[in-house]
Formats: sequence, structure tokens, C-alpha cells
Amino acid sequence: MLAPLLPTQPERGGPWRDHRQVVNAICWVKRTGSPWRDLPERYGPWQTAYQRFRRWANDGTWVRLKAHVVALAELDADIDWDAQVDATIVRAHQHAAGAVKRGSRRPMRRHAKGSAGPAAG
Repeated sequence: MLAPLLPTQPERGGPWRDHRQVVNAICWVKRTGSPWRDLPERYGPWQTAYQRFRRWANDGTWVRLKAHVVALAELDADIDWDAQVDATIVRAHQHAAGAVKRGSRRPMRRHAKGSAGPAAG
């Protein structure tokens, strides 16, 4: 179903590893958040998956695949665009909000640095 959207084997160079295996490798890395070098051997060399991922990101293959999958899901009414986030579980660290540290009696100073160039007159 997605095979026609994937790039074809280039005329030059050796044969490509199977697209299915490489896509599974890329999905494994993205799902687990692991470094490319930690890719299990069953997916083949990590360099192959990484290079294919980068190549397809640069040539727009991932954008076409996503658009196609979304279109198929919309046709089947199998996609829900209403998303909600429960704020009780989404918390920012105190430093993200610019909070003053406990015990600090000085207010935080936020000044822009002056330019090192000559003063405008």
C-alpha cells in the first residue's frame, strides 16, 4: 500500500536492503529513543537505517508517507483530530517558569548586554 510512495532502487550502487526492514529499524529507534548505534542486529547495520532516514527526510518521502496515511485514515473515519491534555500530569520544572530560588533575597536581574561598539551620538 505504501510501496509505490517509497523511492526506487537507484541505478548506481549496490542493491538496497529491504524497505520493510529499514522502516522497522527506523520505527524502533524513534519508538525507543535509543541512539542509532544501539539498533539491534536483526535490523541490519545502523548506518543503513540512519542514512535512509536522513535521505528520506531530505527528499520529502516522510512527508508524502504521512500525508498518504492520514488521507487513508480520514477516508475510513479512523482518525480523531480532537486531542486533549490533562494539565494535572503536564508539569514544568520551576526553572522553566523563571521562579526565584528559595532563600534568594535578591530579585533576579534581567538586563540586556550593551553593545561593545562606539556610542551613538
